[in-house]
Amino acid sequence: MRLPIIKHLHKFIAENDPDFVHETILVLEHLSESQSIKDEELDVLGELLSNMYGALEVHEMVIKGKSEKDALNEFMKRVVGSVD
Repeated sequence: MRLPIIKHLHKFIAENDPDFVHETILVLEHLSESQSIKDEELDVLGELLSNMYGALEVHEMVIKGKSEKDALNEFMKRVVGSVD
């Protein structure tokens, strides 16, 4: 996951609609199930998907009243904590 990408995607969601990202996630998940997809391509899809899911979570926190900065920091702390 990359914080600048999550931040950029959150900006897109805030300016448009989260449904765009939800639908993109569905397409990418469907594509990842293809038998002809290579491991490197699957890695890229996984990275894109994790950033999109992260942006949606940050967006939900912002809707609930957190500042974007606090939401991003909280999300990344949670991610880093789950890796440890």
